Amino acid sequence: MTSTSVSIPRRRAAVGTSESTRSRPRARPSTVVAYAALGILSLLWLAPFLWAINTSFKSETDASASPVTFFPAHGYTLDTWAQIFRAGSVPLWMANSAFIAIAVTALTLVVSTLAAYAFSRLDFPGKKVFYALTIGSIMVPTQIFVVPLFDELLALNLVDTYWGIILPQTIAPVMIFVLKRFFDDIPQELEDAARVDGATRFRVFISIVLPLSRTILAAVAIFVFIGAWNNFLWPFIVTNDPNLMTLPVGLQTVTPGYSVIFALRMAQAVLAAAPLIIVFIFFQRHIIRGISTTGIAGA
Repeated sequence: MTSTSVSIPRRRAAVGTSESTRSRPRARPSTVVAYAALGILSLLWLAPFLWAINTSFKSETDASASPVTFFPAHGYTLDTWAQIFRAGSVPLWMANSAFIAIAVTALTLVVSTLAAYAFSRLDFPGKKVFYALTIGSIMVPTQIFVVPLFDELLALNLVDTYWGIILPQTIAPVMIFVLKRFFDDIPQELEDAARVDGATRFRVFISIVLPLSRTILAAVAIFVFIGAWNNFLWPFIVTNDPNLMTLPVGLQTVTPGYSVIFALRMAQAVLAAAPLIIVFIFFQRHIIRGISTTGIAGA
């Protein structure tokens, strides 16, 4: 009796295992091809960055040698990186970039969300005209505004100040457009119910609209932060004080003359891109969701 009672569960377990094995779906050939293609494309995307990292640890002789080789003939060296840190105030520049990017992101979120909510929910004189101007400004290159903005900041004594770098970057028509599209999709009934209960318009915005918009707000914040960190033209124009320079601007000051400096250029590029890669690694879910659900990249 004992052996029979023991063997039955074993047979059942064996049958269950075989059934579970049979029930596992097999990978389709199209799926395998798709993953293989994605893997190849990923390697192709990583190739320039890996090449830049590899070149940054070469000597200038190996980096400019012909024919070009991946592995240096004289070994790897840290001389290029040491030259950057000796010639410039890299920690200060990185701190300035972080402070300015965070401030620009915070102010842009405040301005863009308020403007987008007003265009989405409020009725006021000239609404269509102002919204048309906002959309039209997306097609105007920002370089056109450099001279009048500089003259305005010069009159306000904001040149060579943090505010002079931050304030012109806080107006983002693209983000207003994207946020308005998202606010349009929030059911009006939720806000009407809150208004019936006595909530003010601002209370509805803070307690209902913003919590429902966490995904798009995170995506907008990340894209604005990346844009502010990479911005070179405006900080380069509005600042002459080395203590206010951002990382992209400061790295240009450590370039010696007009000689061939491939290794130095690659080290500068890697140093400037490394913080953004870290941001992407930690917030890639929000970035991908923002691209897929809102079309923010296309906008």
